[in-house]
Amino acid sequence: MREKISAALKAAKSTDQKRRIATLRLMQTAINDRETAAREGGRDGLPDADVLEILHKMVRQREIAAKEFEESGQLDRADEERVERDIIAEFLPAQIDEAELRGICEATIRDIEAQGLRDIGRCMSTLKERYPGQMDFVQASCLVKDILKSGGAAETGTAPDTSQGTVSDHGIGNER
Repeated sequence: MREKISAALKAAKSTDQKRRIATLRLMQTAINDRETAAREGGRDGLPDADVLEILHKMVRQREIAAKEFEESGQLDRADEERVERDIIAEFLPAQIDEAELRGICEATIRDIEAQGLRDIGRCMSTLKERYPGQMDFVQASCLVKDILKSGGAAETGTAPDTSQGTVSDHGIGNER
């Protein structure tokens, strides 16, 4: 990932693309800062998953800033933020669309045999492991929660959770 950013920076310098150069340098600085902090914390380097996290955060920041600039009537600044967002997004994996996201969430619920809301954490861990940087995990979490809340039987083929609120769920009382 870092090599790809460095190569893009070199290419941007050769064609004198000032906005692109500035954005790529900003990306490199953010990554280097996190890498330095990781080394000071005793870790050896920065995994690509952390680099993806940094880039996703930078994209979200640009989207928020563009919206705020637009709302305040500063359309030129909003456009600049969107250009930066697009440059950063070039280095992220393709994002999964909403329809596909629902299918992936349902399949994950089936795969790990999730039965209720208490399994959201396991579902999210599995999704993050299988699809790093490829989806909005906040949106995925909401979808998983909705599917599990509705019992999930129709969409996912899992049995609805009928155990919520029973004493036996907490390791006390009668077993079923």
